[in-house]
Amino acid sequence: MQFTDILLHWYEENKRSLPWRGERDVYRVWVSEIILQQTRVVQGWDYYLRFVEAFPNVRSLAAADEATVLRLWQGLGYYSRARNMHAAAQQIMERHHGQFPKTYDEIRALKGIGDYTAAAICAFAYQQPYPAIDGNALRVICRIFGITENIMAESTKKQVKELCQKLIKDCNPAEFNQAMMDFGSLQCVPKNPDCRNCPLASECYAQKHNSVDLLPVSIKNIKIKKRYFHYFLLIQNDKILIEKRGKNDIWANLYQLPMLETDNDKLLDFKVLCKKKHQLTHQSLEAVFYEIGDEESLPKSELERRWISFKKIKEYAFPTLVVKFLEEEIETIE
Repeated sequence: MQFTDILLHWYEENKRSLPWRGERDVYRVWVSEIILQQTRVVQGWDYYLRFVEAFPNVRSLAAADEATVLRLWQGLGYYSRARNMHAAAQQIMERHHGQFPKTYDEIRALKGIGDYTAAAICAFAYQQPYPAIDGNALRVICRIFGITENIMAESTKKQVKELCQKLIKDCNPAEFNQAMMDFGSLQCVPKNPDCRNCPLASECYAQKHNSVDLLPVSIKNIKIKKRYFHYFLLIQNDKILIEKRGKNDIWANLYQLPMLETDNDKLLDFKVLCKKKHQLTHQSLEAVFYEIGDEESLPKSELERRWISFKKIKEYAFPTLVVKFLEEEIETIE
């Protein structure tokens, strides 16, 4: 098909050099795909290299304790990805005798793996004809083929997937998916794409109908929840008091300074060190950091608290919000 031929020719001339590009080892393909969820390539690159060095295979990842995995993930955000990958590695050891499964359905059944990731693994590691439909693929297909329905609707995603399934049929699955990703990342970008120098301009519905800026149509109904966190800094004899978050909230099982959540932004009666805001996908956090003199003054909590040496602090995984405070406010911590 002309679209596929033009796309693959463009890819041959313009493909990016990435550490996982061309990788056929299914474990490394999996790691790279999980890291790249909600993460820009430039940010994920170093994390990928460090992760596969620390955990070179499924067995080593499954055998690691969760705290070690989370510590290596610190700064990437969306920590459920790391927890799910750790759990999936253990599933592979228990259910598949340590061998990464080879069918789409078995891969899809692993913890933390959705339709896109399962398709990407099948295509990149096993050369199976599954299109990996990410935001880039949705944008390219909607613009080129004139799909004007809301891409947040499952019916639209199904339409795009069925079309890509036809396009991928007679070509190398890995190259097709990589070409779609790179074309969307480099050429058919969300804003101000270089349509004059696009090899698919003559085939593009959006270009012909002057609707490049209008496609794809994306209508989101996201309700942002506001939350108010009050953190307490307590230092005694070169040690700092921290606590471990629970399992049923954001940043599950990560560490933080002792914290109290309230339902408003009213300040507590302690010395304020600084205020910070932190935006998550569905939550807007307003945090205040206080200095406190003794443990007895802290609000009560059911969370596990412990004193740790400054020298040990880098062995614990903290949310980025807390890391930034520690780096800015405590000169003692290297």
